[in-house]
Amino acid sequence: MSVFSNRLKEARTRAGLSQERLGVLAGIDEMSSSARMNQYEKARHEPDFTMVERIAKALNVPESYFYAAEDEAAWLLATFHRLPRSERDRVMQFAREVAGESDVVPWPSIAMLHFSQCDGFGQI
Repeated sequence: MSVFSNRLKEARTRAGLSQERLGVLAGIDEMSSSARMNQYEKARHEPDFTMVERIAKALNVPESYFYAAEDEAAWLLATFHRLPRSERDRVMQFAREVAGESDVVPWPSIAMLHFSQCDGFGQI
């Protein structure tokens, strides 16, 4: 099975949802939702990213959760996603300190700085 299919089944069962209910919450027609979710969980088909976004929203996990190969990384992604903004900031500050990067500019600021200096195609 693929990482995606394993993570999907894991998140769905933890949420206490049937395949049909998850499919409906993700916007799939009720008549085919169970079959589609089953195909995703059995790795017979993989959804496009728009569907992954809808599934992630229904399960309250980030899209990246479905592609995390390591269990610890998947848990961190899902847990971090569910934290309020103030707690996320605390976790980020702690992680920077542990990594010895406490004086480094936060990631979003670096991305915005780069984007504001380029022509929209990555060229400065």
